[in-house]
Amino acid sequence: MADTTDFIAHFSILPDPRVERTKKHRLIDILFIAVCTMICGGESFTDMELFGEAKEEWLRTLLELPHGIPSHDTFGRVFSLIDPQAFGECFVRWSAALHEATEREVIALDGKTLRHSFDRATGQSALHLVSAWASENGLALGQLKVDGKSNEITALPALLKLLEVKGCVVTMDAMGCQKELAGQIIQQQGDYVLCLKGNQGSLHEETRYFFEEAKAMKFHDVPHRYHETVEKDHGRIETRRCWMVEDVAIEWLAREDQWPGLASIAAIEAQRRIGRKVTKETRYFISSLKGSAQQLAEAARKHWGIENSLHWVLDVTMNEDQSRVRKDHAPDNLALLRRLALNLIKKTKRPKASVRGSIKKAGWDNSFLEAILVG
Repeated sequence: MADTTDFIAHFSILPDPRVERTKKHRLIDILFIAVCTMICGGESFTDMELFGEAKEEWLRTLLELPHGIPSHDTFGRVFSLIDPQAFGECFVRWSAALHEATEREVIALDGKTLRHSFDRATGQSALHLVSAWASENGLALGQLKVDGKSNEITALPALLKLLEVKGCVVTMDAMGCQKELAGQIIQQQGDYVLCLKGNQGSLHEETRYFFEEAKAMKFHDVPHRYHETVEKDHGRIETRRCWMVEDVAIEWLAREDQWPGLASIAAIEAQRRIGRKVTKETRYFISSLKGSAQQLAEAARKHWGIENSLHWVLDVTMNEDQSRVRKDHAPDNLALLRRLALNLIKKTKRPKASVRGSIKKAGWDNSFLEAILVG
């Protein structure tokens, strides 16, 4: 029998937005059925009602259900009213309990837009979320809503503040390459690896120029660290080279508005060969790391885990991009439910099993669903 006490402990403190006379069903029962529905492949409020009716006998061994299974209208109304910030804070605390912190773990922060969450009738734009991803554990650590991609810069510090990043390496793309964020990460006793692009203007250009000149001179009189990997897979050969420069680069980039904790700059070149076709891309980074080009290169690469292991799975396996839920807070809260369900699945599934396979098995096998629920 599944032990639901951990789930209840973390989510029972969530404020109930309903007025007292409308509380026919317990909030924790509604949340629990909703999470189970997502774990078993459900997507909508109607699916939650259908799942509850199909699994009522099993659910009654775990929940009180004083008035039976809530209707789809009840699920929809409750999730449109729940405060996403409060729900998100519960999620962060619960994720932290699941998360087994590892030394120098990479925590990637990145944004994602739910393409079909817009509403032309009301002028509501598509929902854009900023998520945090723990690379070693393969877990979503938290999410916050933003009004649009241009506002990630305001949501990132708020999400970062909720996270425990001490001893970890925080990675962000060019949107998160901001002095204030670098300073916040250092203040929270973490390190950073931030990607540079044109939005950083002179810093990006100066860093690119520095490495182009250093490469042309074969790094003569330029102390540096170097790391290279070669991977072969299905006829493709990918070579990744990382050049990391510390003190001399920091002196060369010296300026009045120095970045907090800045200790190194890096160039990472990815060369892909498929048959006779060769493509090459070079990206530039600033970082508070020093002493190991391998560590910096691995952190930069692990950043893409948030795209491949979180965003891609949410879209392809859990159909997040196809969700047309739009009312009030419901899109935010359903997005959080998907991440909650995905965390539980990833903590339980066998190493070679797919998320899709685990979702199917959970729907067929109550004992496996119970195993997922206890993480």
